Amino acid sequence: MKKFIIALFAVLLLYSCKNSNTTVDPSKTEKSTQNSSQKPDFAIIIHGGAGTILRKNMTPEKEAAYKAKLEEAIRVGYNILKNGGTSLDAVTKTINVLEDSPLFNAGKGAVFTNAETNELDASIMDGKTLNAGASASTKTVRNPIDLARAVMEKSKHVMLSGEGAEIFAKEQGLAIVDPSYFYTEKRFESLQRVKAREEAKAGKIDTESAFLDFYDADIKNSKFGTVGCAALDKDGNLAAGTSTGGMTNKRWGRIGDAPIIGSGTYANNATCAVSSTGWGEYFIRAQVAHDISALMDYKGLSLKEASKTVLDKVADLGGDGGIVAVDKDGNMVAEFNTAGMYRAQMNDNGELIIGIYKE
Repeated sequence: MKKFIIALFAVLLLYSCKNSNTTVDPSKTEKSTQNSSQKPDFAIIIHGGAGTILRKNMTPEKEAAYKAKLEEAIRVGYNILKNGGTSLDAVTKTINVLEDSPLFNAGKGAVFTNAETNELDASIMDGKTLNAGASASTKTVRNPIDLARAVMEKSKHVMLSGEGAEIFAKEQGLAIVDPSYFYTEKRFESLQRVKAREEAKAGKIDTESAFLDFYDADIKNSKFGTVGCAALDKDGNLAAGTSTGGMTNKRWGRIGDAPIIGSGTYANNATCAVSSTGWGEYFIRAQVAHDISALMDYKGLSLKEASKTVLDKVADLGGDGGIVAVDKDGNMVAEFNTAGMYRAQMNDNGELIIGIYKE
């Protein structure tokens, strides 16, 4: 009787399979299940600065130009990662594209100081070795991110500044340009508007009023444009980099967070890679980039939770800005507490997301 029941069950099962309209491929089911649980092979995310970026102030042509440049830049890094390149190369080459564009406050599009010069800062960090490099207040190095990387890889130092950094750049064969290369009419006009507001408020600028005007809301909101990138490569190595022209009308050799390791840039294979953009004084005081990593490391927070926690701390201090980051598992975050942030991200499937405004 038992053998009869088993035989009957087998016949019914065979009949059911033959008459079913749904065919299941076991190998595809297994592959699908694995893919859903596996972390991405690589990931890349970029920003072009955060600040008062409002849709009402953006023409369709200008918006299209920003989106096109963001896509051009991130695809450079994406292709490097897709072809097995390093996260350091992806970060460097991606930022190069943004530095060469007058749209952003980095490289070609750098803002002007009070002395009507352009002073550029940059930094980069390797999550595998925790090695890092930075350059500050250079006026003739075409791509400051290249200088930051050279400092990291070709010197025993972490940060070089001013004329010394430029001498080092020449010795390393980096592209050197006349300071006039960084001149753009738009940035120069922005400086003149800020100066006009200063004169209208103070009449004659003295040290005290100049210091107060440096933190004027109009100047504060003119800072966005800093560029940055964070990436994870196929070998599981993280890297991050940041490049900027600083803040419009800055004085006295002011340096913000962009070249400060732990503030503007941080990468650690154990946690994440972060690039910051915003009001640098507050990002330095909050050690934004490193603090995100520390919260993940010491408290077990997710990248999203850590990023929000740290930016809330910045807001409590009175500052604003944003970050882009990728963690060791390929999760990406673009977090900011301003009206907008130029940003883009791509995963290993080639899915592209571009954003500008808060929504």
